[in-house]
Amino acid sequence: MAVEKKDLDWGSLDFGYRKTDVSYVSNWKDGAWDEGGLTADHSLNLSECAGIFHYCQACFEGLKAYTTEDGKIVCFRPDLNAQRMYESAERLEMPPFPVDRFVDAVKQVVAANAAWVPPFGSGATLYVRPLMIATGDVIGVAPADEYQFRILVTPVGPYFKGGLKPIKLRISEYDRAAPHGTGNIKAGLNYAMSLKPTMDAHRAGFAENLYLDSQSRTYVEETGGANVLFVTKDGTLVVPQSHTDSILPSITRRSLVQVAEDLGITVVQRPVEWAEVKSGAFVECGLCGTAAVISPVGEIHEDETVVSFPAGHDEIGPVMKKLRETLTGIQDGAVEDKHNWVFEIC
Repeated sequence: MAVEKKDLDWGSLDFGYRKTDVSYVSNWKDGAWDEGGLTADHSLNLSECAGIFHYCQACFEGLKAYTTEDGKIVCFRPDLNAQRMYESAERLEMPPFPVDRFVDAVKQVVAANAAWVPPFGSGATLYVRPLMIATGDVIGVAPADEYQFRILVTPVGPYFKGGLKPIKLRISEYDRAAPHGTGNIKAGLNYAMSLKPTMDAHRAGFAENLYLDSQSRTYVEETGGANVLFVTKDGTLVVPQSHTDSILPSITRRSLVQVAEDLGITVVQRPVEWAEVKSGAFVECGLCGTAAVISPVGEIHEDETVVSFPAGHDEIGPVMKKLRETLTGIQDGAVEDKHNWVFEIC
């Protein structure tokens, strides 16, 4: 379906919000979700006693829509976002939005905003942000009795301003998530606590913080908004795991692991000690997630210690580059989608 795109400078977009034509909304009341549908109203009118304001019952997701080389509009693995949001809601004692309805809602809102999906080759994408919040009044510590599920979409450019230029991280003195807490779900409260460390890092000249596990401060976990990947000298992809379920199960990370295995790259998923990183065991490091796909890391700082990754210090390293090109190729339609990850919208 040919759609005339909006008159935007697609190649100059930042990672910011721009109001599009419609959003999707559904409300939960009296024990059930309503029919839901598209709306041109991008605002919410809430009681001052709404549960979101007091006990932070909120979770969200993030995925993207793309224009392929042959002009189709697609989304990447929205079923996994639906399942992860279902699990986030359950953990926060919120009514999960059904997986099939989530995927259908994504298709509806992306198709309705087709003119806002950036053209192929522009370097931009349509960011899709599903969210759920407690809207019912609650004053005692308890779950609310009403909720709203929404999906907004907005065209965005690269998450990190430098594109594929390697970024600098620092080890944070703060903790990201408690052992067996909410680090493995996309709860709004996880990101609220990361705002000050993130801004402190930016003011100090770093792109992000790298968090260690809060129990022992021994193991690498993730940054405030992305999972971490390492590559050894022999080309093995090492994916950090958590002893305490405090790393978010990134859909991009899971996809990259499969891509690596398809390419014949050895993949090891295990806990990674910070001491091992400092020893120089890895030649490449990257951050992965929906927004970044893979962003190369050039250095990680801890006080006076600087860990540098020689294969990706000045540019993205060869293993990370191959993984990124293959995954983006699958998303854009340039590489065969052997796993049926790409959902055609229109």
